[in-house]
Amino acid sequence: MKAIQVDGPRLVWGEAETPAPGAGEVGIAVRASAVNRADLLQRRGGYAPPPGASDILGLECAGIVAAIGAGVSRVEVGDQVCALLAGGGYAEQVVAPAGQVLKMPAGLSFEEAAALPEVFATAYLNLYMEAALGFGETALVHAGASGVGTAAIQLCRAFGNPCFVTAGQASKIARCVELGAQAGCVRHDERFADRVKEWTDGRGVDVILDPVGGAYLADNLASLAVDGRLVVIGLMGGAELNAEAGLAQMMMKRLRVIGSTLRARPVARKALVMDALKERVWPEIAAGAIRPIIEAVIPMPDADEAHRLIAGNETFGKVVLAVP
Repeated sequence: MKAIQVDGPRLVWGEAETPAPGAGEVGIAVRASAVNRADLLQRRGGYAPPPGASDILGLECAGIVAAIGAGVSRVEVGDQVCALLAGGGYAEQVVAPAGQVLKMPAGLSFEEAAALPEVFATAYLNLYMEAALGFGETALVHAGASGVGTAAIQLCRAFGNPCFVTAGQASKIARCVELGAQAGCVRHDERFADRVKEWTDGRGVDVILDPVGGAYLADNLASLAVDGRLVVIGLMGGAELNAEAGLAQMMMKRLRVIGSTLRARPVARKALVMDALKERVWPEIAAGAIRPIIEAVIPMPDADEAHRLIAGNETFGKVVLAVP
């Protein structure tokens, strides 16, 4: 098979060993994959795959089931599926644990389905499983124009959770509001803690979804309501804790700070997330209430161009790679 290989500073479409599914696994002929910021980090050597995972880039895909291993009953050969991966998506063939594979929502193209697994699994896991965001509670979603951000906005709209977003441009805030956010602010121009306080009449939000980390910690804690939950899913703003954040504030407001990653979780835990998507999110997609947000579809051999797009911070939603 062919796959994207990291060759020094370049990404090269070249020959790679074709994987075969073992017991409990599904072999997928990939039609499309999608780019995540974790791919850029892995390419630079900063985010190694979990033990046993493919070292080929790519955390999600859509395609056709080509083979199944022993004990698999979730899908059949010929099914159109999308999958959450620990690696291997930038290729013509990939193997995934059966619990991380779902049949594609009706009416979607392979490119659209490839834009679903990683970001919707991340958003749903962290908002509704880790933070237990309840009906009517409010959320602050940082990086609202990102893949995870656009997924989170739509989940909040579908499940009755008013949300406030941050982004780097006023045009992106406007698009987030069109997608379902209640309000937002440009992170360069305003202190989001002040705007959140204004938006909530001083109460604060119940849950924050944050891929930034250390640089936002103090303002995140200031933005939370009593019994609020902060879920940190990334460290784009550094890993250092800010001493000014203050443990006293956390104690007085009974705040919880939750660190969360998806890729390294056991297969059984990932399968629970995928099952939740099938039950709660897939019907919303089928009904048209939730949709994949795609900035561009690029041929997989041109993955370098896709990475440049993501690195430029000008995108809204996902960048998808189509297998030639």
